[in-house]
Amino acid sequence: MSTSTAPRTAASLRPRLLGRSVVNLVVGISVLYTLLPVLWLVLAASKDRDALFSSSVLSLTDFSFVQNMKDLFAMDGGLYGRWYGNSLLYAVLGAALGALISIACGYAFDKYRFPHKEKMFGLVLAAVMVPQTVLALPLYLMASSTGLVNTFWAVFIPVLFNPFGVYLGRIFSQGYVPDEVLEAARMDGAGELTAYVRVALRMLGPGLVTVFLFQLTAIWNNFFLPMVMLSDQDLYPVSLGLYSWNSSASVSPEYYPVVIMGSLLAVVPLILAFALLQRFWRSGLTAGAVK
Repeated sequence: MSTSTAPRTAASLRPRLLGRSVVNLVVGISVLYTLLPVLWLVLAASKDRDALFSSSVLSLTDFSFVQNMKDLFAMDGGLYGRWYGNSLLYAVLGAALGALISIACGYAFDKYRFPHKEKMFGLVLAAVMVPQTVLALPLYLMASSTGLVNTFWAVFIPVLFNPFGVYLGRIFSQGYVPDEVLEAARMDGAGELTAYVRVALRMLGPGLVTVFLFQLTAIWNNFFLPMVMLSDQDLYPVSLGLYSWNSSASVSPEYYPVVIMGSLLAVVPLILAFALLQRFWRSGLTAGAVK
């Protein structure tokens, strides 16, 4: 019995080991594919212009990180600092307000009954599948008719409304806010607004953070809408500003080091946001999993 069981056990372990090796190989390749561009960006940001066009970009010599940083914030009268501030304003404030709007709409779709509710929610789901670039021209025409083109509001107002965030808001409301809790709040004399703000919104905290992170990433990386709406460089976000500098780099090569340094600094807020809010984001993604 023992001699026949041993070969059978060894044969059964081979597929497992082979499958595990394949999975580890795929994961390793994925990690390299993700991290190598980041490594190149970090090393290239520390090189001067001559090193960028040579084969020594990945070497650990010829560091010029501090000088590139000074050149970045001195270029064109410190325009990059204004772009960075614009992106923080667009993204942080827009994501916060957008997340509150999305969660409130999702809560209403979940907890209230009103005519044609499911049909309206179907329109929300249909809007999720519409690419944002398709909406840029209609939004431009609407902004033009109201005189908002080339203003802060032309970029800020459209990012406040996110159909995918509304969908997530309804899912989070179903998973986090029991109807019994709201009924108890109403029996204690709380109005609908009070029950939402003081009871439901606190339960929806992880969902609010999750929608905020999705909104923050989308707005920070938003490029096409500002390009259509804005012509004043003082209103540019970082993405559009770096694009304009990169377009000028073919004529003025001194822009190359500052564009790379600016690209490195542009990813810092997203990394910090995900690192600081990671525990809320994880719990938000698992909303309703047990239920």
